[in-house]
Amino acid sequence: MDLVDHDILFYTGRVQGVGFRYTTLQVSLEYEVAGYVRNLPDGRVQLEIEGRRSELDGFVDALAGRMHGYIRKVDRTTRKSERQFDGFTIR
Repeated sequence: MDLVDHDILFYTGRVQGVGFRYTTLQVSLEYEVAGYVRNLPDGRVQLEIEGRRSELDGFVDALAGRMHGYIRKVDRTTRKSERQFDGFTIR
């Protein structure tokens, strides 16, 4: 069983209608990560990613740098899991 680092993040703030998902997709191209980003009905954005810890942390930091004016709060859960994703998508 090949375990990878797996993070689930919930972004709160002005994160819908500002290109957040598209920016997340663009930033994902710079890192070896897989997963998805999606809007939630309550106004938050969910990001679920997997890969090496250093890649996940770099990706999350880069996204925070690009969208810092829009993000008010981030809730992040980290764990190890079996690989679930192939590539990165907007849902």
